[in-house]
Amino acid sequence: MIVVKDDVFFKLIHDYFKVYLPKQRKASKHTIKTYRESVDAFLDFVKFQKNVKLYEIEFDMIDSHVLSDFLDNLEEKGCSISTRNHRMACIRAFYKYAAKMEPIAVIHWKEICKVPIKNRVKPDIIEYMSEAAVKAILATPDVSCVKGMRDQFFMVLLYDTGARIDELVNIKIRDIHLNSTPTVTVTGKGNKTRSVPLMEKTLEHYLGYKKIYHPDEDNHSKNFLFQTARGDRTKPIHQDTARKFIYAYGVKAKEICCEVSENVYPHLFRHSRAMHLYQRGMDLTLVSQWLGHSKVETTLIYAHADTEKKRLAIEKASAPDGPLSQYLDAGRYTITDEEQLKRLYGLR
Repeated sequence: MIVVKDDVFFKLIHDYFKVYLPKQRKASKHTIKTYRESVDAFLDFVKFQKNVKLYEIEFDMIDSHVLSDFLDNLEEKGCSISTRNHRMACIRAFYKYAAKMEPIAVIHWKEICKVPIKNRVKPDIIEYMSEAAVKAILATPDVSCVKGMRDQFFMVLLYDTGARIDELVNIKIRDIHLNSTPTVTVTGKGNKTRSVPLMEKTLEHYLGYKKIYHPDEDNHSKNFLFQTARGDRTKPIHQDTARKFIYAYGVKAKEICCEVSENVYPHLFRHSRAMHLYQRGMDLTLVSQWLGHSKVETTLIYAHADTEKKRLAIEKASAPDGPLSQYLDAGRYTITDEEQLKRLYGLR
């Protein structure tokens, strides 16, 4: 039997996630998951840095320098400053709770609070791929094998729905509705659901996938659409698994299509889908509903970033030989985005 070295530390972790957040604070499942993933990733980093087992971690091992190193490591892995600050906020929240519950933890909370919120030097740039790049990536998996078929359908659904990675992995078979207008019900932040229409090609992919991976299940099954066996139970495919194969397909696709991004990640499909819908004339209000944004202002980043649409609008409003013709250069515009939220590292 494993005996933890710091009883107080692990009891506080248990009570925070099992009692305080769900029962006292009444936090949503998504909020709890986000906080848990942040603390879990931090503890994994402490284990690696201190070369100890999980049960050997103590309050005294963690100070502001360890937290700073962890946050710097996130940025080195490609996380945005927004993600860095979000992770730190989640970790601080746990330490604040610990300080309220145990006087001995007050000094540790104050130590953690020495690490400041990091300001962004410049606005985050919204990234998105061209339609040609998306097509190249979707054509990369070897669909002659079942894994390739799964990977391709996963990316097709990710792009078609514009879903966040955590939303997609939690889709169940019963969430896909095969009526005259096929749709999928997506559950987003705050347990809010939205219905997203499925394109005909996506439906074809789904029927082929279901025949291989869920041959004996009806359309009302509560099983996850993309699942994996863990012991005697099935769970949704892990987000990191999806991130890894999406990145690998991106690397391979770039060999044949120069428009593919250097780093292809799940949220890039969401940004790309939203931008393509906007560029093809969909009203921003509808794009906002499609993406599940609580405020349409959040969706304005796509209008701000679409320099091509701005250029075309200026060209239509300006005579070819007019005084503005020499300035019709999309490169003059700065592509900005108030905030990009990247998916957090998941618990296994």
